[in-house]
Amino acid sequence: MGGGSVTELKSKEELDNVLQSGAPVILHFWASWCDASKHMDQVFSHLSTDFPNAHFFRVEAEDQPGISEAYSVSVIPYFVFFKDGRSVDKLVGADPSSLANKVAKVAGSVNPGEPAAPASLGMAAGATVLEAVKEAAQENVSSQLNKQVQPSLGDALKKRLQQLIDSHPVMLFMKGSPEEPKCGFSRQVVDILKDEKVTFGSFDILSDNKVREGLKKFCNWPTFPQLYCKGELLGGCDIAIAMHKSGELKDIFRDHGIETVDGSGKSGISGSTGFSTTVASRLESLINSSPVMLFMKGKPEEPKCGFSGKVVEILQLEKVDFGSFDILTDEEVRQGLKVYSNWSSYPQLYIKGELIGGSDIVLEMQKSGELKKVLAEKVVINQKENLEDRLKNIIKSAPVMLFMKGTPDAPRCGFSSKVVNALKEEGVSFGSFDILSDEEVRQGLKVFSNWPTFPQLYYKGELIGGCDIVLELRNNGELKSTLSE
Repeated sequence: MGGGSVTELKSKEELDNVLQSGAPVILHFWASWCDASKHMDQVFSHLSTDFPNAHFFRVEAEDQPGISEAYSVSVIPYFVFFKDGRSVDKLVGADPSSLANKVAKVAGSVNPGEPAAPASLGMAAGATVLEAVKEAAQENVSSQLNKQVQPSLGDALKKRLQQLIDSHPVMLFMKGSPEEPKCGFSRQVVDILKDEKVTFGSFDILSDNKVREGLKKFCNWPTFPQLYCKGELLGGCDIAIAMHKSGELKDIFRDHGIETVDGSGKSGISGSTGFSTTVASRLESLINSSPVMLFMKGKPEEPKCGFSGKVVEILQLEKVDFGSFDILTDEEVRQGLKVYSNWSSYPQLYIKGELIGGSDIVLEMQKSGELKKVLAEKVVINQKENLEDRLKNIIKSAPVMLFMKGTPDAPRCGFSSKVVNALKEEGVSFGSFDILSDEEVRQGLKVFSNWPTFPQLYYKGELIGGCDIVLELRNNGELKSTLSE
């Protein structure tokens, strides 16, 4: 293996054997129905020839549920990077230049003296491939963000899938039936639901290929089983197990009015409610760290559960700035907040330090127009003035400040990438802001600085310029001195 080829990965054992060698390994989780996957696979193949010392594996996400679940694959394309036998990085979505950069990072030139292969500059794939991938990536991102159904699903099928998902408050799409599951992951989720004592509907995806393929696109989740609650996707086997263990599944079912089979759905918060004052004050400062604060699973650009995604969507629809905290990254906050707010599930939305509620309440308030009213009363005092102050604060948050597309580790456009490289080459330390993550900043800054494009580089609050000016300063040997006057 190696020597510039992509291998189909057939088992976890095969992967473990290669990992033991300590060589760099890159996995590409893909699906034949996903166009973005196919385009990224071309880039992946080019990279395998540029980095012959690394092992490149392609994994059909649904045919290998064990491997997909092991690395929490929920969206495709999805890449996992290994070095010295352990996973060190991942990439979600179709982004060829990030893929090239990350591959170069784990599989860079063997001898320190050698220049990195062209792939590290994102040049591995021909221009046409990169263009095609960019377009696919655009579509892919918008379908993830808006949970839009890919256009190839017919209206009749969409309607049928929606009806199936909504046919029971708790609905499981699985292989086989609850009495006779046809795969270990489906069996585990069935056992969990029985343990939770909830009544659930199920659908055997092996019995209907249209539903099986359609559902993957419809909810942008490539593997089975898939568990839904009140029409929202909770996730697959590994997520169900984690939520069951933490007691969160019970909370979600209770908060959404799901009856337990023996009728005993009354479980208050158990255990001691006393927790240290340090945790309490930490929670308080987090809750007040932004006028509108959302405690959710995942990040706004990549929610890790349907209910969190729904609230993010509503806040974006209301065009309101909000802070967020990913409770999956901090067990102390996750458990503490349930007690602190006496609210047992996530997401939780706070406005000016007051708990508003979870996704059901936020949705109801939005429909009745009450959310707009609360936001107007409590938060949005002269939005324009607010935005200007906010921009000034971000610009001054570091002496050298770069507004770019993406992050310094994973730039999302060539111009941003060039400026990052120029600053790094000169040894200049700088702060950065990803304008793709915040439409208000992106549009506001163009007006504020009277400069219509990105990236934009600032020094001590003053605009230096965009990519051309930065490169010109570097070529004249003036960049470092300009940024340290």
